[in-house]
Amino acid sequence: MIEQLRQTLRALQKPAGIEDGPGTLPLGVAAIDLALGGGLARGALHEIAAAGEAHIAAATGFAIRISTSCPALCRASTPSARGRKQDVDGRDKPGHDERRKAVVWLAEDMALAESGAPYGPGLEAFGLRPEHLLTVAAAHRRDLLWAMEEALRCRAVSAVIGEWRGHEIDGVAVRRLSLAASESGALALLLRACPPSDASTAATRWIVSAALSSPSSGGGGERGEKSPCFAVALTRNRRGPLGAWTLQWSDDDERFVLAAPAQPVAAPAADRPHRKIA
Repeated sequence: MIEQLRQTLRALQKPAGIEDGPGTLPLGVAAIDLALGGGLARGALHEIAAAGEAHIAAATGFAIRISTSCPALCRASTPSARGRKQDVDGRDKPGHDERRKAVVWLAEDMALAESGAPYGPGLEAFGLRPEHLLTVAAAHRRDLLWAMEEALRCRAVSAVIGEWRGHEIDGVAVRRLSLAASESGALALLLRACPPSDASTAATRWIVSAALSSPSSGGGGERGEKSPCFAVALTRNRRGPLGAWTLQWSDDDERFVLAAPAQPVAAPAADRPHRKIA
């Protein structure tokens, strides 16, 4: 009964512009998708915050992977991967324009000076082709929010990532971003440099930090190769419960998987004195 009521509410709250498409973007991790009610809500704003300055790279990688969850940018949807027929000029017949939608990355000039611009090989490693990325530099924070809103209203954009280095954001601006995303069905990601304390209308809020790397989960990697791990905490979820997970990037599957728990280490015996080494 409760699940039926939830499905009814989701149908009533379905954002405009995506009636014929999926309403969620599964992340591929069953535990997280279950908490999200099937996946990230499309046509909505999601906040991804680094646990601190040292973890901005981890939060950025998580945001990039979420942006590539859009069907328009998945590698599996390329003609070579799916074996679809092409026209003589090399273009796909149906759905070609849909798969050419871009990801827009917006950041302040100061943020680009401190952290650098998005790195092509790094984007490729997380499934985002550099040719699908449009970067925008803003001189002021107000320009960044305005540019995000305008990009979200563009039908040629599948996801917008706005890198925000400030602490608090005006509530009216956040609501405008949520409204713009709901009108177009695009995915709005607000990438923040520190855990926020302000109120928000975002559908979800994540706190991401780097975790201890684990051995590569794929069988094709070199011996001793490590895969990056991410400590991810869902601190706001309008669709369900909260939670925390440790994720590992799988190069073979090109997606996140739950990281294997660390091997237990036996504690030293309490009844034995420490021996001095000669």
